[in-house]
Amino acid sequence: MDSFLRAIEGTASWTWKSIIFEVPWYTNYFWGIVVLSVAVWLLEILFPWRKDQAVFRKDFWLDAFYIFFNFFIFAIVISGFYKLLETLFLDVGISMDGLAIVDLTSLPSWAQLLIFFLVLDFVQWFTHVLLHRYEFLWQFHKIHHSVKEMGFAAHMRYHWMENVLYKPLKTFGVMILGGFEPEQAYIVHFSAIAIGHLNHANIKITWGPLKYLLNNSVMHLYHHAYALPENHRYGVNFGISLSLWDYLFKTDFIPEDSGKVPLGFEGDDEVPKHFWGQLLYGFRKHRSKK
Repeated sequence: MDSFLRAIEGTASWTWKSIIFEVPWYTNYFWGIVVLSVAVWLLEILFPWRKDQAVFRKDFWLDAFYIFFNFFIFAIVISGFYKLLETLFLDVGISMDGLAIVDLTSLPSWAQLLIFFLVLDFVQWFTHVLLHRYEFLWQFHKIHHSVKEMGFAAHMRYHWMENVLYKPLKTFGVMILGGFEPEQAYIVHFSAIAIGHLNHANIKITWGPLKYLLNNSVMHLYHHAYALPENHRYGVNFGISLSLWDYLFKTDFIPEDSGKVPLGFEGDDEVPKHFWGQLLYGFRKHRSKK
């Protein structure tokens, strides 16, 4: 119990120190996300893809709150449970270093970062597919797909259970790749956040010929489309940062790029419109399916 409370206190302290600028800028998630969010929002205002969409689009403030809830408030609460899990692993002789099957320390820093980025992105892509494929996981993922107007902050509207599902798999990806420093993890993680913001933003981004490598807002808009192609009933365009996996595994789908795509899913009217209802959503079976 002591380690549980210390972990929560430590995460809360780190968050507060980030807010008051006592954490170095190159590992400061709090102000990094704030600056990134404002920058992408300004790009939406200056270069809107869907010009008839309001600057303060539908559910703008709800999604903005999710940024702080999922990245900071929930992170503080859940940190104690992860510490207990880590302690349990240590008790049976399993440590972060002990599970490393690939030692990348001999490689240049850029190569380490690239491999780290690729491995974590594939883990997230695979987890994302599972969220759509299995009904009990889809119940939680519905919160993210309840977005009706796309904007940068929609990136962060997701059920807290997704943190519980993604985190262990991402941690496992880190554990099998030994030798990473916190600064490297920050670079990879924050790069993914930046790409995710742009993918959800009201900005038309295709990346030109790099579209087969990098995910983009045109591709991701169709991931949120209400109507899905018959041969992809569980979804399309699952990429997080990279579109590469979708092209490799034939889950890509971009029929056009007007941006005028109805969003949501059949039965999305059942999803609560307010945060507290969404917080508890998914723990009982609902009639709507993918």
